[in-house]
Amino acid sequence: MGFRFFILSSIFFLLYGVLGVNLYQLQVEQGDYYIKKVRARTAYQEELSLRRGQIFFTDRYKNSIPVALNKDYPIIYAVPKGMNDPDTVAAAIAPIVEHNIERLRELFSDDSRLFVPLAEKAREEQIASITELKLSGIYINNKQHRFYPFKKLAAQVIGFVGINESFDEPTGLYGLEKLYNEDLTKGEDIYLTLDRTLQAESEKMLRELVERFDASGGSIIIQNPQTGAILTMANHPVFDPNEYGAYPLNAFINPVVQYVYEAGSVFKPLTMSIGIDTGVLTPNTTYVDAGSVTLNGKTITNWDSKAYGKVTMTRVIERSINTGAVFAVQQINRKPFIRYLKKFGFGSRTDIALPDEVLGSLANLERKYARDIDFATAAFGQGTAVTPLQLITAYGVLANGGVLMRPYLNEAEGSYVVRRVLDRESAEQVTQMMESAVEKAVVAAIPGYRIAGKTGTAQVPDFERGGYSDTYIHTFVGFAPVSNPQFIILIKLDKPGASLAGQTVVPAFRNLAQFTLNYYGIHPDNLPEVSIE
Repeated sequence: MGFRFFILSSIFFLLYGVLGVNLYQLQVEQGDYYIKKVRARTAYQEELSLRRGQIFFTDRYKNSIPVALNKDYPIIYAVPKGMNDPDTVAAAIAPIVEHNIERLRELFSDDSRLFVPLAEKAREEQIASITELKLSGIYINNKQHRFYPFKKLAAQVIGFVGINESFDEPTGLYGLEKLYNEDLTKGEDIYLTLDRTLQAESEKMLRELVERFDASGGSIIIQNPQTGAILTMANHPVFDPNEYGAYPLNAFINPVVQYVYEAGSVFKPLTMSIGIDTGVLTPNTTYVDAGSVTLNGKTITNWDSKAYGKVTMTRVIERSINTGAVFAVQQINRKPFIRYLKKFGFGSRTDIALPDEVLGSLANLERKYARDIDFATAAFGQGTAVTPLQLITAYGVLANGGVLMRPYLNEAEGSYVVRRVLDRESAEQVTQMMESAVEKAVVAAIPGYRIAGKTGTAQVPDFERGGYSDTYIHTFVGFAPVSNPQFIILIKLDKPGASLAGQTVVPAFRNLAQFTLNYYGIHPDNLPEVSIE
């Protein structure tokens, strides 16, 4: 009995001794290794779980609809400090994750790296191969990647998250993803004024318009003139932010704020509003149109080559008479004209929450040796450079009783009054002139509603040879209902096959305006009176 007890005691003491040695090695000699291994894996798992804030559309019921969200995808990564043999691991996984073996060995031997990403959005066959190998220090987990469920919808506005030579980790590279990157990285959500239904309908109509008239591109904006809220900002061509690597860089540019153009005759109501507000014109002021006017050796003719004789300023807007706009700016004079254009917001940023907005330019008018011909052509929208957003914001002044509102996309910013540009009466008189133009032309008219609007067919400058090319840009800007404007629509079509805006953007405006009126359930303001006997 005593001998057996001695033997068993010796075995137990021996086992405890071995266990003690192992514990000492684990806690003291190799403790730092295991702590670093656990910390490395934990740190990367924490990074994988970070949630980027989402971006939301809205609708007429004020519902929030995610347009940029996060989706889990499998990722393969390495924790070098957890590898028994880094060289062997590198050789085994290199063909699976499609990396250079020597580069992997270099990364795995770098003591400063806690973890090494190997395959983002790993494929099923990659995961199966890694799982089968059961390599030390190689892990599979889920990582959130940006996902855009509506694909191309408002792509230039939303932008995308990606990696380039300046960033090792995903970051916002274009659009709102870029502008609000810091907030989104912290997990803050962004709620937009863009209406998903209106945006989708606008993009559909724009795509059909571009294709039908073989245009090079175009834009549509819908804005609430009373608040400045942007309801639609559509462009064509567009891109899919989920597959941004398949597109050229210029596909990511937002033409609404990053491109300028000479707007053409849509400028005429703005010129008239300046003349009326300064007191040098009224809607009934007359002049005699001879069909052309010559200044500084250059001759300006009317778009239809006609001479209309004695006409009012209202008639000038109705028939879009170029020489009438020249007459108007000559009554206004140079300094007041420039001052008012700046009050409308031309030549400066609108300060909308979008990256890389350009200024536009009034340089042709502000230069020391500006000529009479420069002001004459500016009166009908040639020789000045504006963005589509500047133009629709200026028209908002006419629709909003003379008050300029800052355009905004982020609901958190809210409505902001920039300044009063015109007296209410001046804005209303010009609105009536534009309403008369729509009634006379009929094409943009919608039964039961009072509509105000103006077309523009502008020549495109030829920067290589000077002067203008034989291509055009068509624009229509209009708002409804006139009695209480709820929206303004700008439609711009670049270099279409048809020669006149009345054939392209005007019918498109009518269709989109009708859709918008129906969508919001806006009541008619021009129903015929019913007599009751």
